[in-house]
Amino acid sequence: MNLRSYDIICFGDEVPGVLAVISASREYLRRTKRYPRILLMSKASLQEGIGGHLVRGGLAYLDRSQISEELQQSLKLDTFGSPATIYKEFLQKSGVKAIALDPRKASAALKEMLVKAGADLLSKVEIQSVSKEGQKIASITTSQGVVYAGKQFIDATVNAELAQAAGVRKLKGFETFGLPNSELPVTLVFETQGLSARALKELDYTYLKRFTNRADSESQKFLLYAADKDAQLAEELRREMRDTKGNLKTLWAGNDYIDVRSPALSVAYHSFRGRKLSFSETGIILDEGNIAILPNDRLSWNALLFAVTASEAEALARSGSKPTANMQREMLFITTWLKSLGATSVTSASELYIRHAGNVTGVVEPLTGAQMLLGGVPANEALATFSYHFDVRGGIQGIRDQATRLGWFKSLSFKHPILNIGIRHALIKNVPNLAVVSPCSGFEGFACSVGRIVEFNAAVGQGVGIAAVNAILNNKNLADVSNREVRQVLAETGQLPKIFGVPNNSDAMLLAQFETLASSDAIA
Repeated sequence: MNLRSYDIICFGDEVPGVLAVISASREYLRRTKRYPRILLMSKASLQEGIGGHLVRGGLAYLDRSQISEELQQSLKLDTFGSPATIYKEFLQKSGVKAIALDPRKASAALKEMLVKAGADLLSKVEIQSVSKEGQKIASITTSQGVVYAGKQFIDATVNAELAQAAGVRKLKGFETFGLPNSELPVTLVFETQGLSARALKELDYTYLKRFTNRADSESQKFLLYAADKDAQLAEELRREMRDTKGNLKTLWAGNDYIDVRSPALSVAYHSFRGRKLSFSETGIILDEGNIAILPNDRLSWNALLFAVTASEAEALARSGSKPTANMQREMLFITTWLKSLGATSVTSASELYIRHAGNVTGVVEPLTGAQMLLGGVPANEALATFSYHFDVRGGIQGIRDQATRLGWFKSLSFKHPILNIGIRHALIKNVPNLAVVSPCSGFEGFACSVGRIVEFNAAVGQGVGIAAVNAILNNKNLADVSNREVRQVLAETGQLPKIFGVPNNSDAMLLAQFETLASSDAIA
């Protein structure tokens, strides 16, 4: 039998998983003066880059912790708060100023960190089977027939593929809301060259002025064409081009990023494309983009959204997150349009950005949106703090109807949670040597919309890496390692960030009511 043995095996190379094994290696070395045996295996070709959707998916515009100026000043925090130390190190090594992550530099940084951690890398892995001893995973057999035995396992895939192979149950889509077919859209990120941030700003401004000018009959024709002759939609789009004070919503350009605030560019594209600017009706949209500014006039666009069902998201994740023929076809139109505006080249990423593909059940401590609003784990257990809005880009299909059916007529928008992070929502109770560090962790209700963000999961990953070493050296289950044990290590090694979770009791109570109502209905 072809058998290889490791201390820790990570399946999937999303950034939080990579940072988890690097943290594990460093902690093991600190405590034993020896390197652990670590294996990072991925379905993807790691020659194309290490780092999942941030690298091969090209998602260069990072979602950072959202800290109000008031909080920054009162707690003397940086713009993005106080991220996990390993995440800060990764950003620094990748040359990130604020928001924009160059995928090539990110891959090089992760590779260098993995080499220093003494990790083995394995590409293009398909799981044939998972064997268990009792409840624990003993080994993974690949389609090549090689058996990889391990003590602790980490799943860093968007769809918890290793966990599923080990018999962990996964809820489809938004099953906790009774919407098992609904899923967040996927994005095919693309990069343009030759179109500068300044040129884009001028273009956007020209479109805004023309589309909001009813006397400009030519552009009103284009606007109506993008609305598929729906006068009401055209009026709505016109309204969305101005803020509450009546000013044009021009795009915001920061040092290394651009936020597109109006549908003007979308209208221009959809008019060119001859497709209605209505995501719910067509399932394809050039959305108001988040754009990262990279060196040499490269712009990375997170803007092209495709609707998927829960089953489609799972199937895409299993087939290596590759764009479909339909998505590639849309890119041809995008390319033609952008080149007509001055881009010299347009390249789409080799993989999709899959935001979410369900959530595992049976974790040690599930995490709900309401618990996030209550401030997350207690401060004396916390490993980091994160703040972000409940971001369901593209929307959760059917949630409003579901709310109405359940008799919920209040708003479904809640304030940003500012929450303390632990690891217990990532640890699997019934497979006690496995953690799922990804958007597919044990999130319930609205929690997955915050919990899918890389910065959040990087902090969880660092904690899980340390916990895995604690489990190995103390001969215990990963599922039995507490947040406090991990926190103690972070404190001892000078790696504990500032902890500042803020409970929002009124919003938390409201959300708890809705999440309880929806989940009890879903279970019933």
